[in-house]
Amino acid sequence: MTQPFSIAIHGGAGTILRSQMSDELKLEITQALEKSVLAGHQVIQGGGDALDAVVEAVKVMEDCPHFNAGKGSVLTHDEIIEMDASVMHGRDMDAGAIAGVRHIQNPIELARDVMKKSDHVLLFGEGAEKFAFEHGYEYTEQDYFHTERRYEQLQSMKEKGLFALSESKFPESETPSQTQYPDDKKFGTVGAVALDQQGNLAAATSTGGVTNKKYGRVGDSPIIGAGTIAENGNVAVSTTGMGEFFLRKMVAGDVAARMRYLKEDVHTACEHIIQGELKTMGGEGGLIAIDQQGDIHFGMNSSGMYRASVDTRGNVEVKIYADE
Repeated sequence: MTQPFSIAIHGGAGTILRSQMSDELKLEITQALEKSVLAGHQVIQGGGDALDAVVEAVKVMEDCPHFNAGKGSVLTHDEIIEMDASVMHGRDMDAGAIAGVRHIQNPIELARDVMKKSDHVLLFGEGAEKFAFEHGYEYTEQDYFHTERRYEQLQSMKEKGLFALSESKFPESETPSQTQYPDDKKFGTVGAVALDQQGNLAAATSTGGVTNKKYGRVGDSPIIGAGTIAENGNVAVSTTGMGEFFLRKMVAGDVAARMRYLKEDVHTACEHIIQGELKTMGGEGGLIAIDQQGDIHFGMNSSGMYRASVDTRGNVEVKIYADE
């Protein structure tokens, strides 16, 4: 017996300025979001597993330079790309994650393979890549990931002696230049959550991290219980925001716990955390969540979040700003 199914995705939350969003860029972003959510929906519509659905959805965003994951990842202080990703399947709460990989075109696929083909949950750096190449992954040169936009953002941060908790985080007082984007202050993680026809919940999250990061910094995206969680009968969550705060508040796990123990619905649990202590601490960002009935919630304490969904009735929605 099949049940209703649905899927939701995000392409990052934060300050997204209408005043700097050209019609052309908005169209490109919304088309990419729609392509992503429909790729995932097609998998579950065909009877596929929720995990494969969220991976397919995230791959579309990893392949698009408009998002800080895969192809569009931000640069570290040393002008290299280091990417993190995680997946979780709700049936047995199986999970896989990778951190600090530099030569894997689609990190989210590798996270799934860590879950399915290893005895571990989290692999990082050279070890994660060694595992990848032993399992047939191709070596992807760093040039593939580099974009002019990310290089400009890095130079701006270096000039100011800053690292960015978001993609770039230009000071409020700075006059916008021709090279600035409407979402320079967006936290550029991408993610997806889904409920399939067999009742399985799954979540996936992928990121290039933060601009000008040093010392092998890792945020919440590859951390199960902080950036990603899925539990059948309860909820699947993927987060995006200031990773350090989302780690400290264990955001994804906190949503699941409130629903499990306090019996809060998905909307109440998400808003309690996103608009509550996380916001009080200064943790800007958002999350997407889906419950066992396929009910979807988009939560954010920022001015926008790139997001899209296909609900249990098959309705497709694509949105950018918080007031939509």
